[in-house]
Amino acid sequence: MRFAMGKKLAVIGWLLLCFSVAGMTLWGTLALYFSDIDHALIRSGLAGLFGLWGLVAMLAIALGWRRVGVTLGFLALFAVLVAWWGSIKPSNQRDWQADVARLAYADIRGDLVTVHNIRNFVYRSETDYTPAYYDKTYDLRKLRSVDLVAVYWMGPAIAHTILSFGFEDGEQLAISIETRKEKGEGYSTLKGFFKQYELYYVVADERDVIGLRTNHRHDPPEDVYVYRIQRPIENGRQVFLQYMQKINQLKDQPEFYNTLVDNCTTGIWMNTRVNPGHVPMSWKILASGYVPQYLYEQGVLDNTISFDDLQRLGHVNSRAQAADRAPDFSRRIRSGMPGMVMTRPAG
Repeated sequence: MRFAMGKKLAVIGWLLLCFSVAGMTLWGTLALYFSDIDHALIRSGLAGLFGLWGLVAMLAIALGWRRVGVTLGFLALFAVLVAWWGSIKPSNQRDWQADVARLAYADIRGDLVTVHNIRNFVYRSETDYTPAYYDKTYDLRKLRSVDLVAVYWMGPAIAHTILSFGFEDGEQLAISIETRKEKGEGYSTLKGFFKQYELYYVVADERDVIGLRTNHRHDPPEDVYVYRIQRPIENGRQVFLQYMQKINQLKDQPEFYNTLVDNCTTGIWMNTRVNPGHVPMSWKILASGYVPQYLYEQGVLDNTISFDDLQRLGHVNSRAQAADRAPDFSRRIRSGMPGMVMTRPAG
């Protein structure tokens, strides 16, 4: 009986090893296939060879054919692959697309924060625009609100999320965590797992970052919703400063974007951890389209009306299209929305 039990445990162990090799094979094959190795044929060939070796290792484990030797050979090859992967470093020195060409940065002097390279493009279409930037000094004592912007284009489960900070003078500063793409490069969710994009914080006027999505993106069209965060204003100040420190850090030390762990929504969550009592991690943060509903459930959004009504009133597309390039764009897209006062001004 003891022998039978040992045999079963051995079989379970080999099965677990087989599944582990399968996972390593999948990751390694995709990492090579989506790598920056110059020649596509070489890249595809290396990916195919690694995948084939992984398949041989799985068959050897399953069939009991030279299990130890083949598995050790695969693990040695995988270790070389991991070492190569670790040598790939992010860079700020690439031939960037015009919309991500400039990095924002901030000079922080107590409550006064001067933000440089705030994007404010004039769009005629999604791809036809006149680049424009400006610098502005913000007084954190005059911060009055923080809004979550959620953008949908492929169903309810996936959204791009943005934070927008509102000040006493009616100005809004929006920060959108995105991929920094090179000229001729498109976005791929799958490539985003494999060090193909640098992490980029778009620091922009709302007429740019919201107006682009409501007025100029049509293939597919995007639906934009704005929600007022119901938290003490001091929390908002801490998050604003955390964002400024992050954009300064990225200017000096670039990082890679990651589709799962360092994207538009997980980035917001990581920045808000500066405050005690931040919302806990949830699958609804990973399935970013459910973030507004999750925040509503956590009491972070206005609970005086139903979430369905809050969502309906927060849909800004028609108001943004009517406002277009109006100087009071931010005020007009919030017209009629509930809960637009975050807290009373200090003092």
